[in-house]
Amino acid sequence: MSAIEDVHEELDADVSTEEFEEMVAEKVEEMGGLADDETAAMLVAHELEDEGGEVEGVADIEPGMDEVKFVAKIVSIGELRTFEREGDQEDGQVVNAEVADETGRIRLSLWDEMAEGAIETLQEGEVLRIAGRPKEGYNGVEVSADKAEVEPGVDIEVSLGDSYTVEELSMGRKDVTLVGELLDVDADYRTFDRDDGSQGRVGNCAIGDETGRIRVTLWDEATELLDELAAGEVVEVVDGYVREREGDLELHVGSRGTIEEVDEDVEYVPDTADIESVEMDDTVDIAGAVIETDEKRTFDRDDGSQGQVRNVRIRDDTGDIRVALWGDKADRDIELADRVAFTDVEIQDGWQDELEASAGWQSTVSLLEGEATLSSERDAGDRAEKTPAGQGGLSSFADGDGSDTTTDTADAAEDFDGEAVAVEFTGTVVQSGSPVVLDSGDETRSVETSESVRLGEEVTVRGVERDGRIDADELF
Repeated sequence: MSAIEDVHEELDADVSTEEFEEMVAEKVEEMGGLADDETAAMLVAHELEDEGGEVEGVADIEPGMDEVKFVAKIVSIGELRTFEREGDQEDGQVVNAEVADETGRIRLSLWDEMAEGAIETLQEGEVLRIAGRPKEGYNGVEVSADKAEVEPGVDIEVSLGDSYTVEELSMGRKDVTLVGELLDVDADYRTFDRDDGSQGRVGNCAIGDETGRIRVTLWDEATELLDELAAGEVVEVVDGYVREREGDLELHVGSRGTIEEVDEDVEYVPDTADIESVEMDDTVDIAGAVIETDEKRTFDRDDGSQGQVRNVRIRDDTGDIRVALWGDKADRDIELADRVAFTDVEIQDGWQDELEASAGWQSTVSLLEGEATLSSERDAGDRAEKTPAGQGGLSSFADGDGSDTTTDTADAAEDFDGEAVAVEFTGTVVQSGSPVVLDSGDETRSVETSESVRLGEEVTVRGVERDGRIDADELF
């Protein structure tokens, strides 16, 4: 055994014999013949052991580390991209690859000559021995490669991602696969300027399963997925990673991740607070049936941009509250009698010192299945009775069997051969559009009429009620 082989055998570094011999030869040449092979080998061994940086797996790599060394399999290789450098420097080139081992996946950036070599020689499925510098990238941790060479004869069993439920997610999780119901989608992404002068894009949606819900943030090319998604679909997030924002966990999707519709059954059931229990400055989840809708309004912001807002009022078994829908949420197709859940809404001081829920960018708006009825159905034999004060409300919007269509203001007579009820109802106009909505303080009614009314005006209507709406014959 040669002196070089003796030193290599004792070396505590993962370097092949051939690589070590090449490094020794370079060291001999560098020292101009002042060192023989054994001395040069000892110097090289000392340098290698001082470098260290070996990590057990991709999952151990964190931003801020010095140069790290690891072995990983190429999962995918991107295209060669050219970019301009500052001043008179030549244009740069970069190729981004995804590499993985049993512990996780990470992006590897190969620059200039290495980038050209990667396109010409590297293939998916090959195993690389990598040395590089970790940093926090736009899509999680990534490594800027100083060295990346194919490691022949080595194979790695790659895990392409673990499937989680929402409650199982934790800070720092990578390669996350999550199946859930798409609760809300922001139709438009937002743009921002990066420090390097490039422009980024970011958009949001929300996903829920049986264990909870989580906000999903999509970056750059991934924002294009927002055009293909619709609330109510069951989707699968692939290759997501978990970050924290203002104390809450978010699932992020970058260029290597995706969201697509899948044929699976997932039910999200919101854990909502009673409306009567909410207090000023709370951030809560609430749900109820829509008893009032306003037209969307636009307004000018201080920065010259234009905003929009729409108000709806919902009611549950404990009370009702106005909800302000801001931005894209003002465009949601919400109608009277819809059952809707609002999550992460802020309780604020509203009109006439009434508490109001504000649904902003951080909130989600989800249409729920089922009839908009909050009071129990009564037996058919009781259908001709009057509804006690306070028992009507949302139940008046249920698909009618006549059970909740009487009023507390006049006699009601039902035609038991059909679904129509002759009613008289008195209330204050809380919506003056089409339909008109009246609120007596105990109950709310939707009214079809050609008469003009004013907000806040008290009126009485007579007519026939079908399917929760009164077709007005008289209004005075």
